[in-house]
Amino acid sequence: MAAPNEISCKNLLRLIGMPDRPVIIDISIDPYFSEDPFLFPGSFRHPHTDFEGLVARLNGRGCNIACQQGIKLSQGLTSRLRGRGIVAQYLEVGMYGWRHPSEEPRIPFAALPAPNLWVTRHRPKIDRIAWPWLIRCFINADAEFMFVSPDRVTGVADRYSATPFDIPDVVLTHKGGHCTFDAMLDLFDLRTDALNRLSEVIRSADTDSNNSPQAAGLLAVSVGLSRMYRDDHAQLHAAMPLFEALYRWARDGAQETHASLTDAP
Repeated sequence: MAAPNEISCKNLLRLIGMPDRPVIIDISIDPYFSEDPFLFPGSFRHPHTDFEGLVARLNGRGCNIACQQGIKLSQGLTSRLRGRGIVAQYLEVGMYGWRHPSEEPRIPFAALPAPNLWVTRHRPKIDRIAWPWLIRCFINADAEFMFVSPDRVTGVADRYSATPFDIPDVVLTHKGGHCTFDAMLDLFDLRTDALNRLSEVIRSADTDSNNSPQAAGLLAVSVGLSRMYRDDHAQLHAAMPLFEALYRWARDGAQETHASLTDAP
């Protein structure tokens, strides 16, 4: 029987990328983390000794706590947080259970930029909306984005130490027949079945390759959103549910057709 306040790897995986995705906190001690420097998708590291700092950082939000094995550190901190009225759970068997035997997606810590600031061309459509969605859902929920004139992206990146994307001659951009979303999946080792399926739709819509029947719909909605919003950040905010829905389709509903749908609730 599952212990109180425990969450399984399977259940946590199903929450990642969803609108109600949890805050995931990695409290592995430094020696263990140095031996295996990877993070859970969307998680951040925080020392278990800084309890008050963590409470302030959570600001009332619920969370999932993970250490290397899901024993002393995570169970103790979970109980302490719940004593402060914060809804907390700990991950069973920790990172060890996450990486074995199913090999769930893990983010290479060395690939994370500092600061967590990104810049691209203004008036985003498709790839430049999908990319921020992926960052906030699977890399860092607190990521910030700047949309500037195409000829100013590199200069703004230099001045603000931001990571430029979707412009020529940078790491995260179109390569061959792949788009920036693909480059992102490769950099952060996020090649899951669902995200690969989603990338096919994004790539087809962004490159006019016509390899996905869903691409035309994504293109139409993306153009519509760009006409509805003059402010790029407002457009990004409005588009987030679109990509959340597309991800859920890619993960759980890609086999459904109109003929297979029913009126059952």
